[in-house]
Amino acid sequence: MRCLLCESLSLTHICLSCQREFLTPSLYTRELTKDIKVLSFYKYSDIKDLLHTKHTDLGYYIYSILAKNSLQKFAASFEYKEPLYSVAIDDKATHGYSHTALLNKALNSKNIKPLYNRLRATNSVTYSGKSKEFRLLNPRNFEIKNLSAKELILVDDIITTGSTLNQAVEAAKKHKNSIMFCLTLADASIN
Repeated sequence: MRCLLCESLSLTHICLSCQREFLTPSLYTRELTKDIKVLSFYKYSDIKDLLHTKHTDLGYYIYSILAKNSLQKFAASFEYKEPLYSVAIDDKATHGYSHTALLNKALNSKNIKPLYNRLRATNSVTYSGKSKEFRLLNPRNFEIKNLSAKELILVDDIITTGSTLNQAVEAAKKHKNSIMFCLTLADASIN
Protein backbone atom coordinates (compact mmCIF):
# COMPACT_ATOMS: atom_id res chain seq x y z
CA MET A 1 0.00 0.00 0.00
CA ARG A 2 1.00 3.65 -0.18
CA CYS A 3 1.49 6.05 2.71
CA LEU A 4 -1.46 8.45 2.95
CA LEU A 5 0.86 11.39 3.53
CA CYS A 6 3.84 10.96 1.20
CA GLU A 7 2.49 8.22 -1.11
CA SER A 8 5.64 6.11 -0.85
CA LEU A 9 5.30 2.34 -0.51
CA SER A 10 4.57 1.39 3.08
CA LEU A 11 3.48 -1.55 5.20
CA THR A 12 1.28 0.79 7.24
CA HIS A 13 -1.25 3.43 6.24
CA ILE A 14 1.21 6.13 7.32
CA CYS A 15 4.86 5.22 6.81
CA LEU A 16 7.28 5.33 9.74
CA SER A 17 9.13 8.27 8.21
CA CYS A 18 5.94 10.35 8.04
CA GLN A 19 4.96 9.23 11.54
CA ARG A 20 8.27 10.57 12.85
CA GLU A 21 8.06 13.77 10.82
CA PHE A 22 4.37 14.65 11.12
CA LEU A 23 2.96 12.66 14.05
CA THR A 24 5.49 13.26 16.79
CA PRO A 25 3.29 14.57 19.59
CA SER A 26 3.74 17.69 21.66
CA LEU A 27 1.98 18.12 24.97
CA TYR A 28 -0.53 20.97 25.12
CA THR A 29 -2.34 21.86 28.35
CA ARG A 30 -5.68 23.60 28.64
CA GLU A 31 -7.80 24.29 31.71
CA LEU A 32 -11.22 22.72 31.54
CA THR A 33 -12.12 23.98 35.01
CA LYS A 34 -9.97 25.54 37.71
CA ASP A 35 -9.05 22.08 39.01
CA ILE A 36 -9.13 19.92 35.85
CA LYS A 37 -6.68 20.13 32.98
CA VAL A 38 -6.93 18.69 29.49
CA LEU A 39 -3.73 17.34 27.99
CA SER A 40 -3.67 17.12 24.20
CA PHE A 41 -0.97 15.80 21.89
CA TYR A 42 -1.64 17.57 18.59
CA LYS A 43 -2.99 20.81 17.21
CA TYR A 44 -6.32 20.02 15.60
CA SER A 45 -5.32 21.90 12.44
CA ASP A 46 -2.23 19.67 12.03
CA ILE A 47 -4.16 16.38 11.96
CA LYS A 48 -7.69 17.48 11.00
CA ASP A 49 -7.85 15.35 7.85
CA LEU A 50 -6.67 12.28 9.77
CA LEU A 51 -9.24 12.86 12.52
CA HIS A 52 -12.04 13.08 9.97
CA THR A 53 -11.44 9.44 9.02
CA LYS A 54 -12.99 8.27 12.32
CA HIS A 55 -16.34 7.45 10.70
CA THR A 56 -14.81 5.42 7.89
CA ASP A 57 -13.20 1.99 7.63
CA LEU A 58 -9.82 3.70 7.34
CA GLY A 59 -10.39 5.45 10.68
CA TYR A 60 -9.55 2.35 12.70
CA TYR A 61 -6.04 2.23 11.24
CA ILE A 62 -5.44 5.97 11.44
CA TYR A 63 -6.65 6.23 15.05
CA SER A 64 -4.51 3.20 15.95
CA ILE A 65 -1.44 4.99 14.59
CA LEU A 66 -2.32 8.25 16.35
CA ALA A 67 -2.97 6.42 19.64
CA LYS A 68 0.31 4.51 19.43
CA ASN A 69 2.31 7.68 18.76
CA SER A 70 0.71 9.73 21.53
CA LEU A 71 -1.40 8.06 24.22
CA GLN A 72 0.59 4.85 24.37
CA LYS A 73 3.87 6.77 24.77
CA PHE A 74 2.28 9.00 27.42
CA ALA A 75 1.03 5.97 29.38
CA ALA A 76 4.43 4.27 29.24
CA SER A 77 6.08 7.23 30.97
CA PHE A 78 3.20 8.18 33.31
CA GLU A 79 3.93 7.74 37.01
CA TYR A 80 1.44 7.92 39.86
CA LYS A 81 1.34 6.58 43.41
CA GLU A 82 -1.26 3.96 42.44
CA PRO A 83 -2.88 2.86 39.19
CA LEU A 84 -5.52 5.19 37.79
CA TYR A 85 -8.45 4.14 35.65
CA SER A 86 -9.18 5.71 32.29
CA VAL A 87 -12.68 6.00 30.85
CA ALA A 88 -13.47 6.86 27.24
CA ILE A 89 -16.18 9.35 26.40
CA ASP A 90 -19.12 7.50 24.85
CA ASP A 91 -17.20 4.44 23.64
CA LYS A 92 -20.14 2.95 21.77
CA ALA A 93 -19.02 1.14 18.62
CA THR A 94 -20.23 2.74 15.41
CA HIS A 95 -18.87 2.07 11.94
CA GLY A 96 -17.33 -1.18 13.17
CA TYR A 97 -15.28 0.22 16.07
CA SER A 98 -15.23 2.91 18.75
CA HIS A 99 -12.55 5.53 18.17
CA THR A 100 -12.59 6.58 21.85
CA ALA A 101 -12.30 2.95 23.03
CA LEU A 102 -9.33 2.55 20.70
CA LEU A 103 -7.66 5.61 22.25
CA ASN A 104 -8.47 4.38 25.75
CA LYS A 105 -6.98 0.95 25.02
CA ALA A 106 -3.65 2.59 24.11
CA LEU A 107 -3.37 3.81 27.72
CA ASN A 108 -3.13 0.29 29.16
CA SER A 109 0.06 0.33 31.22
CA LYS A 110 1.52 -0.20 34.67
CA ASN A 111 -0.15 2.95 36.02
CA ILE A 112 -3.28 3.30 33.85
CA LYS A 113 -6.03 0.69 33.53
CA PRO A 114 -8.68 1.35 30.86
CA LEU A 115 -12.34 0.74 31.65
CA TYR A 116 -14.93 0.31 28.91
CA ASN A 117 -18.67 0.82 28.55
CA ARG A 118 -18.82 3.06 31.62
CA LEU A 119 -19.72 6.55 30.32
CA ARG A 120 -22.35 6.70 27.60
CA ALA A 121 -24.39 9.54 26.13
CA THR A 122 -28.14 8.99 26.24
CA ASN A 123 -28.59 11.74 23.62
CA SER A 124 -26.87 10.67 20.40
CA VAL A 125 -26.62 14.19 18.98
CA THR A 126 -23.34 14.87 17.20
CA TYR A 127 -21.38 18.02 17.96
CA SER A 128 -19.11 17.85 14.93
CA GLY A 129 -19.08 21.26 13.24
CA LYS A 130 -21.74 22.65 15.58
CA SER A 131 -21.64 25.95 17.49
CA LYS A 132 -21.10 26.33 21.22
CA GLU A 133 -24.73 27.46 21.52
CA PHE A 134 -25.94 24.26 19.81
CA ARG A 135 -23.81 22.18 22.16
CA LEU A 136 -25.22 23.92 25.22
CA LEU A 137 -28.81 23.56 24.00
CA ASN A 138 -28.34 19.84 23.22
CA PRO A 139 -26.57 18.19 26.15
CA ARG A 140 -25.25 14.66 25.70
CA ASN A 141 -26.87 13.52 29.00
CA PHE A 142 -24.12 11.15 30.05
CA GLU A 143 -24.98 8.05 32.05
CA ILE A 144 -22.46 6.27 34.27
CA LYS A 145 -22.60 2.48 34.52
CA ASN A 146 -20.71 0.19 36.92
CA LEU A 147 -18.06 2.72 37.82
CA SER A 148 -16.71 2.20 41.32
CA ALA A 149 -13.20 3.53 40.63
CA LYS A 150 -12.80 6.87 42.36
CA GLU A 151 -9.92 8.59 40.53
CA LEU A 152 -10.32 8.71 36.76
CA ILE A 153 -8.79 9.97 33.55
CA LEU A 154 -11.31 10.91 30.84
CA VAL A 155 -10.38 10.20 27.21
CA ASP A 156 -11.74 11.79 24.03
CA ASP A 157 -10.41 12.50 20.56
CA ILE A 158 -10.89 16.27 20.23
CA ILE A 159 -11.56 19.19 22.53
CA THR A 160 -13.21 22.16 20.87
CA THR A 161 -15.42 24.16 23.27
CA GLY A 162 -14.95 21.73 26.17
CA SER A 163 -18.69 21.11 26.39
CA THR A 164 -18.51 17.31 26.05
CA LEU A 165 -15.75 16.94 28.63
CA ASN A 166 -17.51 19.32 31.05
CA GLN A 167 -20.70 17.28 30.79
CA ALA A 168 -18.75 14.06 31.37
CA VAL A 169 -16.98 15.55 34.40
CA GLU A 170 -20.32 16.61 35.90
CA ALA A 171 -21.78 13.13 35.37
CA ALA A 172 -18.73 11.57 37.06
CA LYS A 173 -18.93 13.98 40.01
CA LYS A 174 -22.58 13.04 40.57
CA HIS A 175 -21.34 9.47 41.09
CA LYS A 176 -18.62 10.63 43.48
CA ASN A 177 -15.79 10.07 41.00
CA SER A 178 -12.84 12.42 40.88
CA ILE A 179 -11.41 13.39 37.49
CA MET A 180 -7.63 13.72 37.73
CA PHE A 181 -7.28 15.11 34.19
CA CYS A 182 -8.54 14.57 30.65
CA LEU A 183 -6.62 13.35 27.60
CA THR A 184 -7.44 14.18 24.00
CA LEU A 185 -5.62 13.61 20.77
CA ALA A 186 -6.15 17.16 19.54
CA ASP A 187 -7.09 20.62 20.80
CA ALA A 188 -8.97 22.84 18.34
CA SER A 189 -8.13 26.01 20.26
CA ILE A 190 -4.38 25.83 19.60
CA ASN A 191 -3.11 27.81 16.62
